[in-house]
Amino acid sequence: MLQKIEALLKEISGLTATSAEEIEQLRLKYLSRKGEINALMADFRNVAAEEKKVVGVKINELKQVAFDHINALKEQLENRSDEADDIDLTRTPYPIRLGTRHPLTIVKNEIIDIFQRMGFTLAEGPEIDDDLHVFTKLNFAADHPARDMQDTFFIETNPDDVAKNVILRSHTSNDQAHYMETHQPPIRVICPGRVYRNEAISARAHCFFHQVEGLYIDKNVSFTDLKQVLLSFAREMFGADTKIRLRPSYFPFTEPSAEMDISCHICGGKGCGFCKHTGWVEILGCGMVDPNVLEACGIDSSVYTGYAFGMGVERITNLKYRVADLRMFSENDTRFLREFEAAF
Repeated sequence: MLQKIEALLKEISGLTATSAEEIEQLRLKYLSRKGEINALMADFRNVAAEEKKVVGVKINELKQVAFDHINALKEQLENRSDEADDIDLTRTPYPIRLGTRHPLTIVKNEIIDIFQRMGFTLAEGPEIDDDLHVFTKLNFAADHPARDMQDTFFIETNPDDVAKNVILRSHTSNDQAHYMETHQPPIRVICPGRVYRNEAISARAHCFFHQVEGLYIDKNVSFTDLKQVLLSFAREMFGADTKIRLRPSYFPFTEPSAEMDISCHICGGKGCGFCKHTGWVEILGCGMVDPNVLEACGIDSSVYTGYAFGMGVERITNLKYRVADLRMFSENDTRFLREFEAAF
């Protein structure tokens, strides 16, 4: 048996083939159910007990050698076929340049990384959702004027029950609503995603863009906690000398609410055209989660408090790279994208 195996090893190692048909015939001869190696396996039962271990190892080795050699023949044949193909005269004579990550992806990943190092976990939800999670559970009443601020794309409308409308989400806060429904505090999540609003496309606005929102709910969470987290984020993203300020604002799902500005990192807060000579640039909205939102999502507002914040990825990217026209992010112009090859 061992002599036969050695003879087959030598025979297989010297096999050659010039066509796919010849390679297939070799495969059938040695590796098929009726092939020579399977025949050896059938004879294996007649091998003496003290020799079975050695013979079994040799048969497995033979099978592997046959498999590898036949695959190598296939690869050689494919390489020869590629070389023999006619030249494509329509192909550019220049080397095809490798792409790079999109600037929005670079900045989004940087934002996520900063908050993950603070203990936030990643949570994502649907871009097509119902009104219940996009608006109603976030304290938007059916006739709330804040609904008009969102310029929502409606896919299906239900006159009898507004909460069942199917829409393209206008903010990633719906991810938070879904998460609060299925998880109990402590909750600390970061929610990135694409959102849609029915706006005229221009250098300063688009019908779709990207957001990153954060949510933290636990016992005794305060506005001071929110301020410290946002200060840490701003300094990680824009530099250790960055200052922040919080201005009172309004959002249906937070109370109190604020807009956060950072000191302009271009002029150092002295005033320039980019910051409209104020020394400050707005980057996000934030606030303490409204108790109505907690209760609507099944969380006891008498026990837990929390904060939420949200920022536009395009806005942060503009601040870091000073992209003048938002449309450039979605035009897929490789000349624009190559400018970010060294950005990650």
